[in-house]
Amino acid sequence: MKFIFEVKVKKGHTKKQYIDAWKEGSTLIQNSKGAQGTILYQNTSNPNSLLAIATWKSKKERDAAMKKLHQADSITREIITEHRKYGDTTIIGNFEEIALIKPKIQK
Repeated sequence: MKFIFEVKVKKGHTKKQYIDAWKEGSTLIQNSKGAQGTILYQNTSNPNSLLAIATWKSKKERDAAMKKLHQADSITREIITEHRKYGDTTIIGNFEEIALIKPKIQK
């Protein structure tokens, strides 16, 4: 399952601030059961627009992990939400893979 969201870096902040906070929070989140990695992409036509894709074993495990993290101690909660200071997030949604096409091997 892919959890996808778009980020617009807030005025007065830098992309680096967002990325650093995102990395720190994502490191904690990715230690959760069912987490399978996350990637942050930069929009090639707008450097202040980013796309995050987190891979989870299932939506149920993602939801449980996020609930647990948001009920954790205040330091953990602050780390996993720090990125919000630097960027506005729009959730695109949860997506399940339904088809995969691999390229043919070129000789």
